[in-house]
Amino acid sequence: MHSILISTCNVMLPKTLPFPPSIHLPYKTCTKHCSTLIPAERTHRKPGSLWIPRTKKVCKMATKCTGCGPGYKSPLDAMKGPPEEIVYLPCIYRNTGIQKPDYLATVDVDPKSPTYCQIIHRLPMPNLNDELHHSGWNACSSCFGDSSKKRNRLILPSLISSRVYIVDTGTDPRAPQMHKIVEPTDIFWKTGLANPHTTHCLGSGQIMISSLGDPSGNGKGGFILLDGKTFEVVGNWELPGEAAPFGYDFWYQPRHNVMMSTEWGAPKALAYGFNLEHVKEGLYGSKIHVWDWTTHKRLQSLDLGEEGAIPLEIRFLHDPAATEGYVGCALQGTVFRFYRTPKGDWAAEKVIHVPSKKVEGWALPVMPSLITDILISLDDRFLYFSNWLHGDIRQYDITNRRNPRLAGQLFLGGSILNDGPVKVLEDPENQSQPPPRTIKGKRIPGSPQMLQLSLDGKRLYVTTSLYSGWDKQFYPEMIKEGSVMMQIDVNTANGGLKVNENFLVDFGKEPNGPALAHELRYPGGDCTSDIWL
Repeated sequence: MHSILISTCNVMLPKTLPFPPSIHLPYKTCTKHCSTLIPAERTHRKPGSLWIPRTKKVCKMATKCTGCGPGYKSPLDAMKGPPEEIVYLPCIYRNTGIQKPDYLATVDVDPKSPTYCQIIHRLPMPNLNDELHHSGWNACSSCFGDSSKKRNRLILPSLISSRVYIVDTGTDPRAPQMHKIVEPTDIFWKTGLANPHTTHCLGSGQIMISSLGDPSGNGKGGFILLDGKTFEVVGNWELPGEAAPFGYDFWYQPRHNVMMSTEWGAPKALAYGFNLEHVKEGLYGSKIHVWDWTTHKRLQSLDLGEEGAIPLEIRFLHDPAATEGYVGCALQGTVFRFYRTPKGDWAAEKVIHVPSKKVEGWALPVMPSLITDILISLDDRFLYFSNWLHGDIRQYDITNRRNPRLAGQLFLGGSILNDGPVKVLEDPENQSQPPPRTIKGKRIPGSPQMLQLSLDGKRLYVTTSLYSGWDKQFYPEMIKEGSVMMQIDVNTANGGLKVNENFLVDFGKEPNGPALAHELRYPGGDCTSDIWL
């Protein structure tokens, strides 16, 4: 019995297949332009010869490489894409004292538009206290070769309620509407998981969402699969018994048959704030998990130790041939590089460290930087991250992968402002305490947190909310005033960061009261949601 399994995205068929003369293969693969499957004539293989398909039909991409599937053929092609015109942001009311549902805001970021720098649409969720957090797409560049796929649904998991909202962004991108709601009971019963976090579309057409825990609030790093058409819960991606102790972010790379995932902490520990004792009690993670992409088995768990405590965002280099990437570790302000070794397994090494500062007037005598978000430019040249407690954004040239070089730094708020209650007693970097930052007449509350880079790498967008329970603990003024969205001009030639003084979106002036805006997404894809195969 001969069987052939053909996926719908980016399939490379072997050059020789042991088909008997009576077997037909109705599809061939266009590799010149987009790797999509296209109809071929029914062709017999002659006994003793190789099977060679004949076709008179050509790939649609052969004359125009813009309409094959969602996203772009390569990261460098994406850098040539059009500039962003609108941005989607989840806005949160949980822990603010305002009994209103979270909502998805659409912001106009087109300088030529009459509504530039304004919120042009708000889509409220139908429930309270969801804690919208991160988002992802039903299809991205991993399905570029499939012309049947469209990037037209935004997936919005709720970190606390465990609901997943499916939002229609295709009918009217400037006014998204609700398409479907996946209720938490479906996730609990079918997967045993809860607290969904990161969303990625898969080349198969399915959608995968990482989890932080189980329905009881314990840590459990598993993965929820949704059907890419119906958005019904399919089940777990990981095999039974293979879930990691904790979960958070993940990034896959089928070319190397690998997926990497990270750890935050147990939902019952982090739900309402951060307690250092919970770290000592083992309720926060410190590992990168290595998964076999084909078998779904967990192959390795790389323990980063105390220096790598609470590893959050993980990013492979965008070049799909690369076998390395970076992860930002919050508690000790470190960035680790992970890589495949000559033996074929995976390892990690610390390559960046932002030292803690000795302080007085704060909750603890030592203040870590708390790296909370990182991203890599599409050309794999620059790495960016935010230090949410110290209050700065950093740009590193990672041309030398093992020795990143600081190329730009910018303070935008934080906990060590020179007119605040905290006094820095000892700083290994010998930096003076920064002044408060004012943009368009508003003093920036909170600190830079979520980052998103324009496709060409020249504009860095920043929001200030981390997570409502931690916002309330560390930046209570932001709960009262709302978060903000800023834009940073990036020097892509030599490195450097500069505030755009004419751009500010103030979520403190929202109709229902100050809101906490979190992660940013462009309708056309970006460097943290698109994966290339």
